[in-house]
Amino acid sequence: QVQLVESGGGLVQAGGSLRLSCAASGRTFSGYYMGWFRQAPGKEREFVAAISGSGRSIHYADSVKGRFTISRDNAKNTVYLQMNSLEPEDTAVYYCNVAEYRATGWRSPAEGWGQGTQVTVSS
Repeated sequence: QVQLVESGGGLVQAGGSLRLSCAASGRTFSGYYMGWFRQAPGKEREFVAAISGSGRSIHYADSVKGRFTISRDNAKNTVYLQMNSLEPEDTAVYYCNVAEYRATGWRSPAEGWGQGTQVTVSS
């Protein structure tokens, strides 16, 4: 059974930093794009960042470019999201999952999601 466990969220002041981790188990994800997504209260889940299996291809949502950095360690089956210069608009529950690019943008084809990790940025 595939399991994704996100961690590292918390409460931080605007301008601060957090590092999120996503540990995957039940299968190896090294051959897949992995992505971070987030969902703010009352809004749909949205794409944040994606990284290819090799780590050589990386994509970001315009809203986080220059502030967030996605990385992965395939030996640990773990994906990371370093978030700097956080803004109140970054407040959301953050999830990781397999990612793919479609005509409508980045999405996850997976049916199941982890519990996510809450990020709250105060102004």
